Amino acid sequence: MLWVAIIGLVATGVALALAGRRVAFLYRLATSGQPAPERLRYARENVGAEIKAQVVEVFGQKKLLKWTPSGTAHFFVMWAFFILATVYLEAYGALIQGAITGEPDFHIPLIGTWPVLGFLQDFIAVAALAGLVAFAAIRVKNSPKRLGRGSRFSGSHLGGAWLVLFMIFNVIWTLFLFRGASINTGNFPYESGAFASELTARILPTSTLLEEIGLLLHIGVMLVFLVIVVNSKHLHIFTAPLNVLFSRRPDGLGPVPEMRSNGKVLDFEEADPDTDVFGRGKIGDTTWKGFLDFYTCTECGRCQSQCPAWNTGKPLSPKMLILDQRDHAFQVAPYLLAGDAEKDSHPQDVLALLEKPLVGEEGVIHPDVLWSCTNCGACVEQCPVDIDHIDHILDMRRYQVMIESSFPSEAGVMLKNLENKGNPWGLPEGKRAEWIEELASREVDPIEVQMVDEKMPGDVEYLFWVGCAGALEDRARKTTKAVAELLHIAGVRFAVLGPMEACTGDPARRLGMEFVFDMLARQNIETLNEAGVTKIVATCPHCFNTLANEYPQLGGHFEVVHHTQLLAHLVEQGRLTPVTPIEEKITYHDPCFLGRHNKVYAQPRDIMATVPGVRTQEMHRCKERGFCCGAGGARMWMEERIGKRINTERVDEALTTDPDTVSTACPFCLVMLGDAINEKKNTGQAKETLEVVDVAQLLIKSVKGEPVASGPAGR
Repeated sequence: MLWVAIIGLVATGVALALAGRRVAFLYRLATSGQPAPERLRYARENVGAEIKAQVVEVFGQKKLLKWTPSGTAHFFVMWAFFILATVYLEAYGALIQGAITGEPDFHIPLIGTWPVLGFLQDFIAVAALAGLVAFAAIRVKNSPKRLGRGSRFSGSHLGGAWLVLFMIFNVIWTLFLFRGASINTGNFPYESGAFASELTARILPTSTLLEEIGLLLHIGVMLVFLVIVVNSKHLHIFTAPLNVLFSRRPDGLGPVPEMRSNGKVLDFEEADPDTDVFGRGKIGDTTWKGFLDFYTCTECGRCQSQCPAWNTGKPLSPKMLILDQRDHAFQVAPYLLAGDAEKDSHPQDVLALLEKPLVGEEGVIHPDVLWSCTNCGACVEQCPVDIDHIDHILDMRRYQVMIESSFPSEAGVMLKNLENKGNPWGLPEGKRAEWIEELASREVDPIEVQMVDEKMPGDVEYLFWVGCAGALEDRARKTTKAVAELLHIAGVRFAVLGPMEACTGDPARRLGMEFVFDMLARQNIETLNEAGVTKIVATCPHCFNTLANEYPQLGGHFEVVHHTQLLAHLVEQGRLTPVTPIEEKITYHDPCFLGRHNKVYAQPRDIMATVPGVRTQEMHRCKERGFCCGAGGARMWMEERIGKRINTERVDEALTTDPDTVSTACPFCLVMLGDAINEKKNTGQAKETLEVVDVAQLLIKSVKGEPVASGPAGR
């Protein structure tokens, strides 16, 4: 056995050296990027949540199991890595003990002869083998050669995946060869339990040489596999737990990260574009967490399959966005890691790659890719290893907008309006109060809405944040008036800012113009703090998300609820009682910034469930798999010129349920779906009576027994 030990230990040393060299390179490359101190802070401040995430996402495979066939296969293959580590412990024990004593009958102390462990080792190996068969079938069925863009593997490095499946197969068959031969020579530690190994032993001859060959093959395959893994996309075996550890841990997708330069939050009054980092203009501006995302991407394509841009013929694939950056980073890594004295010695082709812009017509990422994103979060929601695709996109947008001044021209009008008028449409401040006058001047049931005059009155519970769309867009104003009337009926004391309210800055931030967001946010926070506001109800999910999740970055700490949350609570308390039946079939559209971003799925549905007569039917893509309306990520103010319109695709899905009404809970969705429905009506593809309404409009209709007063339906 001495020769076996020498070969095995020398091979182990060589493999560990090769793997260690690669790991050191990956670490140096990642740490050459920008610091990300907030990621370390998340991990420190949310220890309980991080432990739960490791248990649920890494060991429990929660996200992967959402896709049952492939998720189940991955669950068993992943657990095979953990459980079969005990077999490798036995193998190395046999290697060393055999060299010392000549008897390779090693067993793990305390548990090494326990039949349950022997059974578990064989069971997980057989289950992993079945998982490999499932993976192969899934890849053949979903081959890009057959399905083109319809395959979630489109654009993935397919050869590497087949190689890894082959190597895992080699691990399993050599395992049974080694264990079966060990049973025949009497060196196997388990008297029972290892059912598959015992079956293998029956077809193998009794041979010490065969046992030694099986031992070396089993160890050798693992060592080759280790070197392959650290040089491939399957590096995620090691980096996925780290990526999960350093991902954000709110109940939702969380706030957009602040703009940082060298780890420090940018002060726009002192920032210098010549010395500070503004977003991501070159690959070296990526944070170490961004590099960790690159290393961790498994190329599974779940993000791509759920992306509304990709599904409507646009060039954005969240998967390819990560892979293109990763491939570019590896190409220029020698230069990034070189000292100043070494840089001039690199070939010109490497230097040319380094000068290649990160975003541009001839860049790593095409501008059409960057500006197709709606920030819907479907990619982040579906990613089994917690890659933050939106962060990558927004960092690149920030550089393009703030340094290059390169972005869709129509969005420039929106930015100017935000800066000059405090709203995306550039309308006068006074128009924010028109809906208040409309309610007060009604002939039937006039309502006086209280406006804040410097300080919130002591008897007022909520500030009603109306938002730009809710105050200025005709269709959204119906929702605003419905919510105000429902709060009035329920006896909830509320007030509004009226002309003192300005845009939260969400469109600017999602476009990449952080400076304008910062200006508007600080202005609003000052207004709210001076007024003594503590509790806010908002009808717009974008306002809700910004006020609740992003204003705390700038010192604005408020208790914020969405109107569907408050209304559902009031119905539950009996302060609002739907009485009049609405005999309609309704399908509900989940707003991305309410659903995926903030996990508010139940309350809008709860409200509809209390309305007599309403029959609801879900679209096939709903809740966490809901499909975007196309307005997020500042796309509300950009023309959609590539592929099919996202709102048209969503309305096509809604029409498959044959609804009388499409309901939602977002003013942007209301506009986008309404436009698409009107187009369908014009072509005869939708019935003339079909309408899109906010959940609050359904509720007020049932509570009052009559439709809520509304204005003209123009955009």
